Amino acid sequence: MKRLIVLWKIVKNDGRVLWRALRRPDRPRWLLPATVLLALYALAPFNIAVPLVGIVDDGVLVPLLLHLIVQCLPMRFRVARTG
Repeated sequence: MKRLIVLWKIVKNDGRVLWRALRRPDRPRWLLPATVLLALYALAPFNIAVPLVGIVDDGVLVPLLLHLIVQCLPMRFRVARTG
């Protein structure tokens, strides 16, 4: 259960970083297409056709890909703003 809580905190933080980065006008060109592809992958029809595989897939690959996208961002996008 502790691992799920840690995973949730990482995903939540990565989601916030990604959201802030998407709203910036100086975001990398690849960020929007990568985010759209990740969203399409998470909502793929295969997940509906085979529910158990889709749940495992979304529970493992989507958070990993989200974290990879955030890690590929320049440091200025990943640093939390103060003030």
